[in-house]
Amino acid sequence: MRDRVRPDEGASGAAVRRVDALLGVGVALAVAVVVLADLDATGRAGPAALAFAAGFGLLAAARRTAPRALLVATVLGIFGYYVLQLPPIGIALPAVVALYSAAEAGRTGWALGAGAVLVGVAAWARIDEGLPATYLASYDLLTDVALVVAAVALGVSVRARRETRAHQERLRAAAAAEQARAGEQRLQEERVRIARDLHDVVGHTLSVISVHGNVAAEALDEDDAAARAAVGQILRATSTAMRELRTTVKVLRSPAQAPERGTIGLGGVAALADAARAAGLRVELDVAVPADALDGVVDAAAYRIVQESLTNTLRHAGATRAVVTAAVRGDRLEVTVTDDGHGRARPAGTGGAGLAGMAERAAAVGGRLAAGDGPDGGFRVHATMPARLR
Repeated sequence: MRDRVRPDEGASGAAVRRVDALLGVGVALAVAVVVLADLDATGRAGPAALAFAAGFGLLAAARRTAPRALLVATVLGIFGYYVLQLPPIGIALPAVVALYSAAEAGRTGWALGAGAVLVGVAAWARIDEGLPATYLASYDLLTDVALVVAAVALGVSVRARRETRAHQERLRAAAAAEQARAGEQRLQEERVRIARDLHDVVGHTLSVISVHGNVAAEALDEDDAAARAAVGQILRATSTAMRELRTTVKVLRSPAQAPERGTIGLGGVAALADAARAAGLRVELDVAVPADALDGVVDAAAYRIVQESLTNTLRHAGATRAVVTAAVRGDRLEVTVTDDGHGRARPAGTGGAGLAGMAERAAAVGGRLAAGDGPDGGFRVHATMPARLR
């Protein structure tokens, strides 16, 4: 509830109750001392006045329960005390805790209103007693106003600091949640990247194995040299695939470790071309990219795009020739793979996931990819990516 004073974060309930109990005892003792002093020599410093002192102390001790009710009860108690013409105790001493607590609880208007009522009634009573207005304005009234304002200002200040700390805690919690979401997003992106890598490695390798397996099967008992050559290509393809899979497993085991580049870059395109040539596809390369001209992730993305393009050509295009070109123009890398196959007239449902994966790879580094029928027939894949990531 808004009308309750909340203890500072981290403070235990028992500690708060002890502090409030000590505050109540302090208020009761302070009022009792002033009562017993009886500076105006009224002769009424008896049990009734001391009972009021104890009551003011109890109200102060219960200040966190209902600050606004405490304030009203304190003001009425002060009026009742003076109606009974008990020894003067001032207005600020018994009221300061109530004013402070109301302001701390966000009831600043109530605190200022109660303070104004107390100061106004006290001033009227002093004037009615015959005190000079100059004395009242220069000493008594000024002192009462200063104490009331100080109590309210202190309560407002404490509340503001507490709200500032709470706001900072909310900001820290929001920042931590955002970091957690960003971490989860990075993890998800890494999963997608690894899935694409596995798709490319396995798909390309299986294509090579399928082609050479058919060659080996047809050459058995007829052309042992061709069969051995086909089996050799299968062994090389599986060896390369196992090497790339081991790299992927290292990333899975230690996500903070950067993957080994090895031949995963445009420098490894020649090996891809050799494997495709061994499968019967004539591959022409025009890769004019200087060493260290590309960031690692861009280089790897370009390699995977060429790998997937050649895989699709081997599996679906019915092509006899493919041309791979790569060059840096300005600050952009352009990669193109064309073939003389069926173009868009491939078997239904083939190559779709591969094309989507290539587009995702290009987009992941800030580039774009277009795929479709080539100008002279066949199929064309064209990717444009930034050479350097900023």
